[in-house]
Amino acid sequence: MITRWTCLLALLLLLPLGAARAADDIDRLMAELAANPGGTVRFVEKRHMAMFDKPLESSGEMSYYPPDWLERRTLKPRPERVLLEKDTLTVERERRRFSMPVSQRPEVMAFVASVRSTLAGDRAGLERHYALAYQGNRQRWTLTLVPREPRMLAIVTRIAISGEQALVRHIEYQQADGDRSEMSISAPVSKP
Repeated sequence: MITRWTCLLALLLLLPLGAARAADDIDRLMAELAANPGGTVRFVEKRHMAMFDKPLESSGEMSYYPPDWLERRTLKPRPERVLLEKDTLTVERERRRFSMPVSQRPEVMAFVASVRSTLAGDRAGLERHYALAYQGNRQRWTLTLVPREPRMLAIVTRIAISGEQALVRHIEYQQADGDRSEMSISAPVSKP
């Protein structure tokens, strides 16, 4: 007869196996993402904000070229360009242009790392700013990022990035104030 203590002991012995498998799954995912040559995708973003009855929707294109060039061109509802090139973030909107080094703002750096480090398959870059959790399998996966730094956690409580194989298909940001943003991403429309 199996006692309660035997079951508990077996469970405690198996827990590290689950953690090791999740670590292996994250390593495999990062390797697949790192091998991606980049390209251009279309996106649709919905921002769910408490002050509005329905989500605000925007759409456009994003381009990524490893390891550190990411551009987001919003076409609707109004044009905007956000370019992240190495350490410089540039925003162009309504004939105005603003640039800043992201290294001067740790919370901006952490936010940038959530997307750029994921696309580059840079696990160490992600783990500098986030605790990672992996769910799913190669065909359908979700990587959940929880900020480590209190200043970032005061802005964003969770980021869920999901996809299939080496393609990111969905990014959801859960903000500390209860608002959230969901971005759906198409298959690549062009590759380098």
